[in-house]
Amino acid sequence: MKFLDLAKVYIRSGSGGNGCISFRREKFVEYGGPDGGNGGGGGDVWAEAVDGLNTLIDFRYQQHFFAKNGQNGMGRLRSGADSDDVVLRVPVGTEILDEDEETVLADLTEVGQRVQLARGGNGGFGNAHFTTSTNQAPRRANPGQEGVERTIWLRLKLIADVGLLGLPNAGKSTFLSATSNARPKVADYPFTTLHPNLGVVGVDGVEFVVADIPGLIEGASEGKGLGDLFLGHVERCAVLLHLVDGTADDVAGDYRTIINELEAYGGVMAEKPRITVLNKVDALDDELRDMQREFLEEAVGGPVLMISGASGEGLTDTLRALRTRIDEDRLRRRGGTEEEDAPWQP
Repeated sequence: MKFLDLAKVYIRSGSGGNGCISFRREKFVEYGGPDGGNGGGGGDVWAEAVDGLNTLIDFRYQQHFFAKNGQNGMGRLRSGADSDDVVLRVPVGTEILDEDEETVLADLTEVGQRVQLARGGNGGFGNAHFTTSTNQAPRRANPGQEGVERTIWLRLKLIADVGLLGLPNAGKSTFLSATSNARPKVADYPFTTLHPNLGVVGVDGVEFVVADIPGLIEGASEGKGLGDLFLGHVERCAVLLHLVDGTADDVAGDYRTIINELEAYGGVMAEKPRITVLNKVDALDDELRDMQREFLEEAVGGPVLMISGASGEGLTDTLRALRTRIDEDRLRRRGGTEEEDAPWQP
């Protein structure tokens, strides 16, 4: 299945049916009177977050979603039928943007969430509706209300607990494959990851989701490499895991490159909690390990973990550190404390 995280769609709600002008005419009935029915309502256009989808690829092959118009009213006080709604089924984590690609109309983050994108037009009144004591034979009826037509953008932001950051070939895909059952593409050339990958990671009986995105390079915010649009997939993460290649000549410079791109991306990315690790330490001797770690800790301004995705060194400690940050984020969102959330004990 191809991965698609941005789609442009055209939607239109149905127009309401017209009211009917009709008079009752039956044999042996002297005073028939008006009997025009009302028009039916046009169909609405909705978006719904459903389970089982992780891409917007369906919207590449169908971009137009038009609801049908309501049925016109008829004689004998028969109202027109309402039209069925049209539902856009999208993956969880989809943002709905206006045509300007900036205004957020809705953010569907839970299964079953629905939002109305375009409301169908109301049906018009038939002439029977306008009957009064002074006007018992009205010859007027309302037309149906016009539907709404608009253009929207769908942008998918994956929902994960941890987001992996780093330059190309920093070992992000190797880390994901070593800690989960995910099998991302791993090779010894840059940009082997062309679309985000998700993996379920477990440590000490607790599972969480890790998202791997394509590597960033200097100038990604200006469109170099694969750009920085993929950073949207780690915006919802509780913590970022920044992997730095320990075999690089300038680990501090590689670290600052990613930080500069996060700051250029804007939003909350630069302030998100981060854990920095020195990767590929299995290829370094003890002296070079210590030297690279000192350089990186000086750039980070704090402690740095050392891991190896190939040999498994340090992976468990890193996963436990990530789990701690995730728990802290969940407590902060609930506004509770560990004592409040702990099970009752005698």
